[in-house]
This record gives sequence, structure tokens and C-alpha cells, in this order.
Amino acid sequence: VDPETGVVEIVKYSAVDDFGRLINPMIVEGQVHGGIAHGVGQALLEGCSYDSEGQLITASYMDYAMPRADNLPSFDVDYAPTNPPDNPLGVKGCGEAGAIGAPPAVINAISNALGV
Repeated sequence: VDPETGVVEIVKYSAVDDFGRLINPMIVEGQVHGGIAHGVGQALLEGCSYDSEGQLITASYMDYAMPRADNLPSFDVDYAPTNPPDNPLGVKGCGEAGAIGAPPAVINAISNALGV
């Protein structure tokens, strides 16, 4: 966190997930990366604004901020698979899993950096 401007820069992002047995690791990694980008956007940039009459004023990409590649660090992604007892294939869902943990991870990192 830049003390003069308040601008937040994420310098490192690590994630460890359990998706069971990975059928297609490249697709899983893409889902994790996309989810992390989505979650970082939720934490730092995205938000809906309405006018006094309740009309959405952030309804286009011109006024709704979303993360770009230069807002994100390289991701350190790893897996800690466990065998699900109820699934004979040993697989689990992974659809954009990074979106779940990213907002609290980013907010906690900012709070820690600010000493809150």
C-alpha cells in the first residue's frame, strides 16, 4: 500500500487448492487464474453505483473497473489433492475456485499492511 496515494499493489499471490485428481491440469490452472483475477477485481476495483433514482450508472466497461493483466502479479498455484470417498473417479469441481478466497485474502493482506 503506497502511504501517499493509497494505491494497492499485489506483489505475490499464492494459492493451494484441492480438486482431487486433475483430469486436465491446464484447464484447472486456467480456472484458478481466472477466479483469482475475478476475486482480486472484487476486492480492489469492482463496484456497482446507482444514481438517486436507482438507475445503474456503472453499466458498461467504460465505467465499471475490472482488473487488467498489469493489476495482477504472477500467480503461484499448487494443489494438495485428497481422495473424495464418495467419488470413484477421485475428481472434484474447480470452476473459478480462486474467486472464493481471493477477496478475503486481498483484504486481509491490506489490513495487515496497514496494521489494522
